[in-house]
Amino acid sequence: MLSSVVLINEALDVGDRAAIWKQLSSSVTGLSNVEDEYSQRYIDELLRLKAAAREEGSDYLTWNDIQACVDQVNNNILEEHERIGAIGQINEALDEGDLQKTMAALQNPAAKLTDIDPSLAQHYYDILQEARREKAHESGDPSAVLWLDEIQDAILRANKDSEEALQFSQAIQAINEAVDNKDSSQTLAALRSPAAGMYGVTSECAQTYQDDLLRIKDDKRKEGDNGSEWMEHWVKGGHNYYYNLQTGQGTWDKPAEFTPNNSQLNKEEIQSVVSGVTQAYNREQLWLANESLIGKLQARCRGFLVRRGMKERLEFLKSQEPSATRIQAHWRGFQERKKYNDRKQFLNDHSDEAVKIQSMVRMHQARKKYKDRLQYFKDHINDVVKIQAFIRANKARDDYKTLINADDPPMGVVRKFVHLLDHSDQDFQEELELMRLREEVITNIRSNQQLENDLNLMDIKIGLLVKNKITLQEVVSHSKKLTKKNKGELSNLMMMNKQKGGLKALSKEKREKLEAYQFLFYLLQTNPTYLAKLIFQMPQNKSTKFMDSVIFTLYNYASNQREEYLLLNLFKTALQEEIKSKVDHIQEIVTGNPTVIKMVVSFNRGARGQNALRQILAPVVKEIMDDKTLNIKTDPVDIYKSWVNQMESQTGEASKLPYDVTPEQAMSHEEVRTRLEASIKNMRTVTDKFLSAIIVSLDKIPYGMRFIAKTLKDTLNEKFPDATEDELLKIVGNLLYYRYMNPAIVAPDAFDIIDLSAGGQLTTEQRRNLGSIAKMLQHAASNKMFLGDNAHLNPINEYLANSYQKFRRFFLSACDVPTLEEKFNVDQYSDVVTLTKPVIYITIGEIINTHTLLLDHQDAIAPDHNDPIHELLDDLGDVPTIESLIGESPLPADDPNKEMMGKTEVSLTLTNKFDVPDEANAEMDAKTLLLNTKRLIVDVIRFQQGDTLTEILETVASPEQEAEYQRAMQRRAIRDAKTPEKMKQAKPVVDDSLTLQGKKDKIKSNLQRLGELGKVHPEKKYQDLINDIAKDIRNQRRYRQRRKAELVKLQQTNSGLSSKTKFYNEQIDYYNQYIKTCMDNLGSKGKVSKKPGDNKAKKSKQVSQKYTAARLHEKGVLIDIDDLQTNQYKNAIFEISPSEAVGVFEVKAKFMGVHLETLMLEYQDLLQLQYEGVAVMKLFDRATVNVNLLIFLLNKKFYGK
Repeated sequence: MLSSVVLINEALDVGDRAAIWKQLSSSVTGLSNVEDEYSQRYIDELLRLKAAAREEGSDYLTWNDIQACVDQVNNNILEEHERIGAIGQINEALDEGDLQKTMAALQNPAAKLTDIDPSLAQHYYDILQEARREKAHESGDPSAVLWLDEIQDAILRANKDSEEALQFSQAIQAINEAVDNKDSSQTLAALRSPAAGMYGVTSECAQTYQDDLLRIKDDKRKEGDNGSEWMEHWVKGGHNYYYNLQTGQGTWDKPAEFTPNNSQLNKEEIQSVVSGVTQAYNREQLWLANESLIGKLQARCRGFLVRRGMKERLEFLKSQEPSATRIQAHWRGFQERKKYNDRKQFLNDHSDEAVKIQSMVRMHQARKKYKDRLQYFKDHINDVVKIQAFIRANKARDDYKTLINADDPPMGVVRKFVHLLDHSDQDFQEELELMRLREEVITNIRSNQQLENDLNLMDIKIGLLVKNKITLQEVVSHSKKLTKKNKGELSNLMMMNKQKGGLKALSKEKREKLEAYQFLFYLLQTNPTYLAKLIFQMPQNKSTKFMDSVIFTLYNYASNQREEYLLLNLFKTALQEEIKSKVDHIQEIVTGNPTVIKMVVSFNRGARGQNALRQILAPVVKEIMDDKTLNIKTDPVDIYKSWVNQMESQTGEASKLPYDVTPEQAMSHEEVRTRLEASIKNMRTVTDKFLSAIIVSLDKIPYGMRFIAKTLKDTLNEKFPDATEDELLKIVGNLLYYRYMNPAIVAPDAFDIIDLSAGGQLTTEQRRNLGSIAKMLQHAASNKMFLGDNAHLNPINEYLANSYQKFRRFFLSACDVPTLEEKFNVDQYSDVVTLTKPVIYITIGEIINTHTLLLDHQDAIAPDHNDPIHELLDDLGDVPTIESLIGESPLPADDPNKEMMGKTEVSLTLTNKFDVPDEANAEMDAKTLLLNTKRLIVDVIRFQQGDTLTEILETVASPEQEAEYQRAMQRRAIRDAKTPEKMKQAKPVVDDSLTLQGKKDKIKSNLQRLGELGKVHPEKKYQDLINDIAKDIRNQRRYRQRRKAELVKLQQTNSGLSSKTKFYNEQIDYYNQYIKTCMDNLGSKGKVSKKPGDNKAKKSKQVSQKYTAARLHEKGVLIDIDDLQTNQYKNAIFEISPSEAVGVFEVKAKFMGVHLETLMLEYQDLLQLQYEGVAVMKLFDRATVNVNLLIFLLNKKFYGK
């Protein structure tokens, strides 16, 4: 037994249920009343006891503990069975509907139900039945039974209902008692009792409650009081509760012979009174709160009633309108007839007095009205003038709009504005000022170009000075020459007109030569085909020089609108010619260096387009330069080296990282990747600023650049129709961005985008930043991604793609420009109607070079021998010399003054030889005839009235019109006499000596010929001629506007050129300061000692040096002598001696003692050859020498180096 107890404890410790039950059920253990079906209950209870014992400090359960546990479990199970049986009895009693049996089952001790009150048996029964019905309804099982907890809940609910019913009954009794006591406050307190359950009770109605409730009770008493002590109340749950008024107790069972008291008020009656009183009170308060609205409602109602009555009255009157009208008419008629007859009789009696009074009154009124009106005008004279001016201005504006917009403007409108074709004194003054400014601008441009070239040469010479340590005399002499030219020479280039001989001499031969050149250059200027073909007949280097020197001069650097139109027309023609003849693949425009593209970009980046680039790029470039913290590096190796250098500078120790790495190795470091990412972010930010500045500056780009871009796109599209729009736009982008803008971004100092002081320059970081930005923009404009070696820049590719779309829209908009004719308003009559003839300023050398090139290539540029240019070249004959054109005696070919004579400028007034011929040919030229006719019509219509030209020509002029016409012609003659010579026409187009009738006859004759030529239409009464005159009036106005704009532009250009000249002067001062410093240093080093023999020593330095050819060959100076054997070199002697001119050496060649030839060798020429990379040169056209070794020999022997 004890061993079994031990085994049971061990099994309990480990929780082995099988072992526990095995020992419990074993007979060895000796336990009694152990049932198999309760095994789990035994085990659970033993486990609980074991845990409790362990908490109390006991590790083992005894046999007695185990037996007691078994007995306790058996007892619990027995009690549970008995309780289940009791619950079953309750449900059976409910099924049978037996109240007594149900109460007995509820009181069964086995059921263990609490709080059972036998007096509530009926209510228990009712509640249990309701609960059972609800459960059957919810579960859908009619046989559902109540469980223990449901029965207990029903009993508790019944008890609570009883308590609430008793409290409710007592509250109703309290209300009745308060009403009987006639105490309103007590009644209000009873009504507000929570047990009564009244709602809507308001303290303000306490007395009303009391009165109404008392009245109802009195009414009930009047019907008779039965004296019953019972009250029946319907309570929550739908049950009736019976309350004894005497005992104050209630029951759920209906008393025997129950009769309700008829003098007591029940809840429904009390609530009805309370609700009615409260509702009446609330309604009263509502009326009081909305009294104003009620007043308005009543007013509306009364108004409605009044309007309805008025409407009914009006309808009545309207229905009786004919009768009322007839009555009124008869009455008024009677009154008026009576009044009229009385008045008539009175006037008849006083007719004489009435006439006299009327005449005096009318006289007084008329005089007063006149005086008042006159005084009114005097008081408002200024307003009258303004009104008249306003009306006249409106009429003039309307007439001018008709002149501009009407397809066929009336003759009267044209006559009003025909005076605009006359030239006023202001026109002459503006034209003279325009000519002066053009001449000054062109002179300044040439001066600045020459000054810039000389400054560049000065810069080279100073560099060579530093490199080769030559004497300073060459540099000083060039500096003096530069200063002298800047101050005097370039300002006197136009003195050719004062010479007695030369091209402008007063002789028939020279005059014909001058006119021939003027005819030739006019033809070249107005017909771009010749120059376009001539450009491509020369090598590219010569064509570029020809463009810079001759063509831009021929068009006066596009200093006015006419010349800009002609120059752009030349560019257009030349570009079309180049694409047609030299471009085989569309990409050649990008990969090659087209001549015309280069010239267009160079011209538009010059004085005219430089300001545009400055406006577009200067703000963003300056922002980049001012940002000292910006440092864009996109090369991983550079970033890596910068990082290593920074670490070494900060630590003072050599870095253990290798210095030379590949990009892949550099990118393996986190710091390099971080810095690269930051640099890329900065580059995108600043690039976006440049891109935005470029895109919004479309209107700032010169029209010439945009027009050439449009021409380039259209011409390429015509030649390569299969090319996509993206391909064409990339080429447009190559022109507008890469060639035009990109260099200005990379080197803003070289293109005057920014202002730098003399000697100032950009830092390396600034140039690297601008170069990186330019590279980004270039990739974006060409839609080129970063690949291959630049794979580390892949994150930028998406930004480049988006930027390309912006550039694409920008390039499309840039090509959307008007044609040249629309932009500059030019037609075939423009040169004929202009006030002055075009003038160019060209050097003698440029004239001769152009003449020579035209003669050499005349068959290529004009294959047709009937072409006008052949006639002009035949008139000119052979190419003249510079001296003959200047009027000087011939000079030797090597005379340096000859080159200076070639730079002498002359002015040529260009004239069209084929424009206005003599009288015989004029009648055959339809254009000239049409122009003459229009001039005649203008003179006639301003004096002769008529609605059409036909009417005017058929009407004979009156003597007054003839006299007025003659006076106008005299005024014209006086004005023409005052016209400056430069602005006079070569030959008058219209003869002003004709009379008015004579001009009309001339017009009729011309109209007949023009009709035969099909130029005019008589059936339209020559309206087309009137339309042409109206067009001339509009063009004259536009010309005046353009002239004013051109004056402003020329003044701005001249100001800009002056600023540039000032900058060059600062450079000159800077160079002169540098030269002065060098001279001071040279003076300090080269002081001569006054000791005896020093003069001899100084003189000995100037002794000539003699070398045999063999010696020079041994030194490497001499390479070879033509037609001379090497063994004969010892018989050839070269003697080198300095001349009086600094830097010039006299070289004599002797063979076997016989003097053969002398050559003047300039040290400056040797340095120039060395600068240009020329290694060998010829002396005496036979000896080949090494340039570098010859310079070394001269330095060593003559400059002490």
